[in-house]
Amino acid sequence: MSLRPPSGLTGSSAAEAAFDALGHEILAEKAAALGRAGHRVEETLARLRDNGEEERRPQLLKQAAEAVHAYFIQRELCGLRKHEAVIREYNIPKAVLVRLGAM
Repeated sequence: MSLRPPSGLTGSSAAEAAFDALGHEILAEKAAALGRAGHRVEETLARLRDNGEEERRPQLLKQAAEAVHAYFIQRELCGLRKHEAVIREYNIPKAVLVRLGAM
């Protein structure tokens, strides 16, 4: 007994269309995940900058470093390897970057 693809997918153009639709959905999810990660970076950096309490600073630095690290990983999964422009745009403090080993 042999297996055959559904009759609607026997032509190469139909198979390519199905693959393109899946590829499009994957790219959309990557972009959405990158947006969520960027939003988390903004939130954690805002909390770090707005904090006046010195005893909470180490915890906030850790949270910001984790968010930035996750964002960098998500960018790399999207094929974006250079982070210098993002570091400038988000104004990521050196104290956060040092925790990542980036400086």
